[in-house]
Amino acid sequence: MAGKLYLCATPIGNLEDITLRVLRTLKEVDLIAAEDTRNSIHLLNHFDIRTPMTSYHEYNKIEKAYQLAEKIRSGMNVALITDAGTPGISDPGEDLVRICYEQGIEVTSLPGPAACVTALTLSGLPTRRFSFEAFLPREKKERAAVLEELKTDTRTLIIYEAPHHLISTLKDLNFALGERRIVVCRELTKRFETAFRTTFSEAIAWYEANEVRGECVIVIEGCDRAALVREQQRSWERMTVAEHLEYYTSQGMDRKAAMKQVAKDRGVGKREVYQQLLVSDK
Repeated sequence: MAGKLYLCATPIGNLEDITLRVLRTLKEVDLIAAEDTRNSIHLLNHFDIRTPMTSYHEYNKIEKAYQLAEKIRSGMNVALITDAGTPGISDPGEDLVRICYEQGIEVTSLPGPAACVTALTLSGLPTRRFSFEAFLPREKKERAAVLEELKTDTRTLIIYEAPHHLISTLKDLNFALGERRIVVCRELTKRFETAFRTTFSEAIAWYEANEVRGECVIVIEGCDRAALVREQQRSWERMTVAEHLEYYTSQGMDRKAAMKQVAKDRGVGKREVYQQLLVSDK
């Protein structure tokens, strides 16, 4: 009989946040795959867990995933833990899960702490719709492309950042997204937990004058939908009706359908669009 892969969420700071189910599973499995065994040993020792550990991290994630999958297929039960939080969220665990599914291995996830959800619920910003971006890319072109996509996203945005990159990331976000309400969460679930409700410009000024400590989660209000519609309306108004029509017909839309869409965009009747096109054609 093949074993099973258990994705076990571990505390992001406060050790009391671990679940009874995770504790039992970590004691019962045959092997624990940990992102950093030197870090995880403190957690296991605290709860008197003696299960053998092996390392599974960004630099061995593919080769080691196949090795772990083979062990599971041979009958071993393996638990995957990350340094903090839920495996597979912004860490190499997603590759192990994918490879296990490719090989027909059963996978289950034991829910628990996740910094992104903790920060979102703590922020006071809308929670019904949100987008988790984890760490922004470091490569300039890729980073710029992601920021361009986020510019018109109306969902609440969640971004991770290390303390030594926080100021530069806040500046990039402010430049790309404009001034917005944000919440910078630090030291979540720990003694010095903070949720700094502020704006980009205020946060930049504060952190330039004060040392940043601890891993950060930035929660950002989404683009205002009404403002987005107004800006789109202004962009149409900067075009002539003929140019507006050409915008759609150049994409393969037939003229009748294009005229209907132009009228809708500009908030006028089709007859008015038709009359303006007649004038421009003379």
